[in-house]
This record gives sequence, C-alpha cells and structure tokens, in this order.
Amino acid sequence: MIEQTELVVKEWIYLPISDEINHPEKITSNLSLDIMKKTALTKKGFACRFTCKFLHQEETILLYVAEDSYVIDIFDKVDRNEILKMIRNSYSKFNEKFEFRKLGTVLQNNVLNPLDEFNINIDAIVPLIN
Repeated sequence: MIEQTELVVKEWIYLPISDEINHPEKITSNLSLDIMKKTALTKKGFACRFTCKFLHQEETILLYVAEDSYVIDIFDKVDRNEILKMIRNSYSKFNEKFEFRKLGTVLQNNVLNPLDEFNINIDAIVPLIN
C-alpha cells in the first residue's frame, strides 16, 4: 500500500524587490528536485523536495521550498512508472500551492518552470525503495 502525505511548505520567503518591475521578462526562475530515502521498521518510502527561486536580475524575489512524501509497505515493490507518477503528483501539488500563494505578489503573472522528467534519474531512485 502506498500513502501520500500532505505537501509541507518548508520555506516561502517573499522579498518584494526595491525597484518597480518595468521589464517582467527579466524575472527568471529555477526549479530543482531532491529525492530523499525514508525508512521505518515496517515502512519505507521517499520524499520529494522541490525548490524554486525567482530572481529579478540578481535580486531574489521568492524562495519556495516544499516537501511531499510517500510511505510504502516494506514488502511492496514499486516500478519506474509508479515512481515517475508519484513525482508528477508531488510536482502538481507543489505547483498548485504556488498558484494559490503567488496571488498578491509581483509574481502573480508568473508560472513555475515545468518539471523536466528527462533529467530525473529514476534508475537511481528505484534501489532506494525496493
């Protein structure tokens, strides 16, 4: 059995920039994903930690970090497709939380970078949970 936990926002540090944004196209962002192994006596799993940073030129506007976990029974096997599906679900929750919280900020017209699935090394994650 696989259980997904609630997405937990670890950091939401919004720093309104000192200058007015005359060129919104100069706002850049980056997105990263870290996978962490989790274990207990009868359970195993992993956590997805997404980090996104928005910058205007070199000035940080927002640092957003959130974590989502999956808890799996110790004897259950999980394949590559299931792992990718779990990561997609976590990213979807991460994005949904961003869309809600960005309202009222200078980022209300910005979107998160899409999840680049080709850069996720699923083969390195499989041994963590099987």
